[in-house]
This record gives sequence, C-alpha cells and structure tokens, in this order.
Amino acid sequence: MDEPQRAPHTDPTECLSSPSQAAGIAPRLRASWRRSERYGLSVDEMRPAFTGSVDTDSLLYECGHEVLRGLQATLANEPVSMMVTDSDGLVLSRICDDSSINRSLDRVYLAPGFYFAERNAGTNGLGLALADRTPSLVRANEHYCTGLRGYTCAAAPVLDPINGGIAGSINLTTWSDSSSELLLALAQAAAGNTTALMLARGTGRKIRPIPRGEVFRVYADRLQQASPSCSALSPTWTNAVAQARTAFQQGLRVAVVGEPGAGKTALASLARRELARERVLSARPPAPEDIDVWLTLWTPELGKDNTCIIVSGVDALPAWATTELARLFGTVHRAAERLQSFVITARTDGAIPEELRPLVDTVVEAPALRSRPDDILPLTRHFVRQDRGRAAALTSAAERALTSYDWPGNVRQLRKVMREAAAGATTIDLHHLPAEVFTSPGRPLTRLEAVERDEIIRCLTEPGTTVAQAATELGVGRATIYRKMAQYRIRIPEQATNR
Repeated sequence: MDEPQRAPHTDPTECLSSPSQAAGIAPRLRASWRRSERYGLSVDEMRPAFTGSVDTDSLLYECGHEVLRGLQATLANEPVSMMVTDSDGLVLSRICDDSSINRSLDRVYLAPGFYFAERNAGTNGLGLALADRTPSLVRANEHYCTGLRGYTCAAAPVLDPINGGIAGSINLTTWSDSSSELLLALAQAAAGNTTALMLARGTGRKIRPIPRGEVFRVYADRLQQASPSCSALSPTWTNAVAQARTAFQQGLRVAVVGEPGAGKTALASLARRELARERVLSARPPAPEDIDVWLTLWTPELGKDNTCIIVSGVDALPAWATTELARLFGTVHRAAERLQSFVITARTDGAIPEELRPLVDTVVEAPALRSRPDDILPLTRHFVRQDRGRAAALTSAAERALTSYDWPGNVRQLRKVMREAAAGATTIDLHHLPAEVFTSPGRPLTRLEAVERDEIIRCLTEPGTTVAQAATELGVGRATIYRKMAQYRIRIPEQATNR
C-alpha cells in the first residue's frame, strides 16, 4: 500500500489541528477524542496495526459478508464502502465497486487485515460503535486523525445471537461531502440482519435480550434466604467471601471479578452483610441508549451514609459511561473522604476499564461453579426448595449428571435448570433435566441438529431405557446412536448395562 495521504474531498483549512479544538463536538465524540489522545495517537499520522490474515471461516464473516452483498445490490453506483469487522475492530471484509474510494481507503489502511478500533486509529465510526456499544456516525472533522476527515463513517455493533455480547460491527463509509442521512440506518439494518442470519445458521436459540439496566436494593435477609448458609458451601466460596469482607473492613475499594453467573454481586453483598453499611444498591448495565436515565437512578445515592453501590459489569458499559463513572466516583471520594461507597464487577481483572483502575485497591475473584463442584448439590437442593416451597429428591443418576457437567453459565444456569426440572416433580431423574446438561461444549449446532440431539437425549434418559431400546424408538441402529452420541458429545450417566 502507498503511504497514507489526506483523503480527497477534504479542505485542509477546515481540519482541526489538535484535540483541544474539539470542544464544539458532541460529548460522546469529545470523550472519544480524549481517549484517542490518551492512547498516544498522532492526529497527523495514522498507522493502524496490521495482521497477516483474517478469519474468513467464522460465522460472523460468512453472515456479514452475505448481508453486505445483498445491500450492495441496492446501492449500485453509490460511492459507499461496506465492511465487516470483528469485536476488536479488525476489518474482515470490504465490499465496494467504486475504484476511487477503494484506492483512497487503501491509502489510509481502511482495508481487510487492519485494526481500526479507537486504540489503533483514533475516533472513527466503527471504533466508536465498538467502544460505546451503540450505532455511531462520525462525519468529516469529527474523526481524530486528519487522514480520515475526507470520509463519513456509519457503524453499528453486531450482537452475538447467543450471549448478547458484541461479535463485531458493520461499517459503511462514504465521502464526507456525500449525503449521510440514511447511512446510519442502513448500517443498523445490516447489523441486525447479520445477527439474525447468525442465529438462523447457529444453534437456533432465541436471541438474548439486551440489558435493561435494573437498579435494585439487595436486602440482607432476602439474600440469606436466597443462598445456602456459608457452612454448607465449600471453602473455595467461603474463602472468597472472607477475602472481600476483610478488604471492606480495611477500608479498601473492591472489584469483584468472575465469569457471568458466578455470583459476583452475591459475593460482594454477603461480604458486606456484617458491616455497618447494610444498605446495598445493585446497578446492572443498561442498553447504550439508556445510560443517562440509568445514571440518574442511582448516582444520587453515592456518598450517603450506610449505602453501598454495586455497579455490575463495568466491562460491558460504553466507553463514555465509564468516563462518567470515573468522574462521579472520584468526585464523591474527594468530597466525602470515604473509600467504600461503591463496588464494581467485571469478567476479569484485565477487563476493568483503564479509567476505573485507579479507583480499585484490591480485586477478589468469584470462583466459577466448575471450580467448586462440592457446591453443586447443596445449591441444587436449595434452589429446588426455594422454588417449590419444599424439598424434592434427586436420583443418584441425576446427581451424577449435575456434578459432572461443567456449568458454563455457572450458578445462574444451575438455578434456571433446577427451576424447570423441579416443576411438578417430587423426585428429579435424568429425564427431568434439559439436554444441555448431557453435552459438552462444541461447535454451534444447526436447528435441525439441535432437534436431533435433544430427541436422542430424550430417549436415552427415559427411565429403564437401554441404548438398544432408544435406537428402536428412533428407528436407527445402535451403531448410529453411538456415532451420534460422539458427534454431539452426549454423556448419559448410569446407562443400562444391556447395550
């Protein structure tokens, strides 16, 4: 590729020469400029990182590329370059028939194989969409780097249809003097269609709903009712709670990290239960467009006596929201000189946003359920009793199935499974458990494959059913059943010995 040049259609006299001249732009863009400056990026020179290859076999690439091919047919003769990127801002695919804009984009490296996240290329459409997790339009001089100011870029995140996270983005780029009114709407539609196509070609499960940003009070007595007593749980869990409690007693600011569903909020709340500050408010991350309303719901409680705020999932917040949180938390602590008005949670220590790191003194990990298998059955019996109002027995086969499963969704998944299994059952056996408990993680299944797998498991878990009987019911041979069990990674404990 040639050396980077200023893109055409740009008047150099109109370009902003430094981030300090960005005061007139929108708050989100201004925050993005500040982040770009903090990353040490140059306004006048842009050299995004390059990787030697891209993953063209991924479901995101396949579906995004197909959606953009369809969109291209409706934008014939329009100078619009359409791109698919992954969640890190790596450009996977670029589709455009206009040779002029293609050559221009090559000069600024906006091409497959280059990273265009904010950290790599400063404020730009796809970088801002990924950072703030919301559709974004960046026009002309709103770009951080002068080399991009000849373009208008509209981008929208592509949601993973299973876990609801950010899988990547769709980015549409045109000249800065071209009409851009419909560009963002087209990007949003293409991103939504990509997610839908990924769902159809994946497992066929329902799309996970977007977060609603709930803010709720955690009551100590209800928390006690919602969890088994500490003495009934393993040292792995009780030691983590004790570690957090000690940190609170020492006046340290705490972040609790762990996998989704591992019980990060419960751990923080339990650790605070014995302290003077008993009123705990939990604020879950909202949809990007609801950030302003979400902040107004709970920030007035900051700094109040006997109140602790747990801000969950800070790694899932838009970048500009973490900037605002850092400002709010810093202001409260400078004014009140108190260190324990909030707790944050994230997936990992490394996922805590940089702006919030100075406000964390110590990190406590909520252990995943698979790392504390001794807790599975006590939690199981507790959830059944809580949902039914009375206990229910489990067969030994059901207990083995539950304890041998890896529980990728952790305690949250266990609770959901037991709520469904215990409905109307006085003794929970294999056939009361969902198919997911009998399988190991593997490639995503098509909808037809998922139906076939579930039907095999249904037959195999019927009381007293042998593999031969299941094969007869399904109309296939025993060899086929064994082959399908291996294909779908099905494990049924305590099968009949008569094979």
